[in-house]
Amino acid sequence: MIDVRNFDELGTFANDWLDAHYHFSFAGYHDPRRMGLGPLRVWNDDTIQAQTGFDSHPHRDMEIITYVRKGAISHKDSIGNEGRTEAGDVQVMHAGTGIVHAEKNMEDEDTTLFQIWITPDAEGYEPGWEARQFPKDPVTGELPALVSGRDIHPDAMQIHQNAAIHGGRMEMDGEVSHNLGAGRAAYLVVSEGTIEVNGTFIDTRGGAVIKDDETVVIKALEPSEVVLVDVPLN
Repeated sequence: MIDVRNFDELGTFANDWLDAHYHFSFAGYHDPRRMGLGPLRVWNDDTIQAQTGFDSHPHRDMEIITYVRKGAISHKDSIGNEGRTEAGDVQVMHAGTGIVHAEKNMEDEDTTLFQIWITPDAEGYEPGWEARQFPKDPVTGELPALVSGRDIHPDAMQIHQNAAIHGGRMEMDGEVSHNLGAGRAAYLVVSEGTIEVNGTFIDTRGGAVIKDDETVVIKALEPSEVVLVDVPLN
């Protein structure tokens, strides 16, 4: 089963520096049909204007992953971490017992990114932050795991949950597959281009819930970039 959510159907928020689109209920946007998928709670598609951003604010007991699509985001937190994450790279923040952080676009252009929140498998982990660069070459065969808490992905950035974030760029007519396995589901977003997932069309910046299909075949109809979160359903 593939449930497509087109970009123009997402929740929205905008002010003088932020243009946000919500794949799931978040802040003032509430849709009882879109409350998350397993431990996946938040997927926001944010555009942050130059020289602006999120001032210091707290979190706890949440795995917060930022996938930068254009520009860069600069991070600073209450446990001494600072860093700049560029387009195509990923940062992971473990909120754990509590952390205060700011995320700023210090660039001279807009920054676009995905914010993905995943609940951890337990409360009270030590807070932390990590960022990593990833290869930008088109992928073939399988989507690589960028972030994971699964034993099968020891080289990925780690999170405290039996979930994984896969992503990569694809050439036109390129094809990759992903094995979900029993008792799992995925949420996929097309950050650039257009694709087909098991024959179902998904447009630019649209998303899709994928259930009951153990094998997911993704075909790029033009040069594209996709991000997929694989989660347990219980």
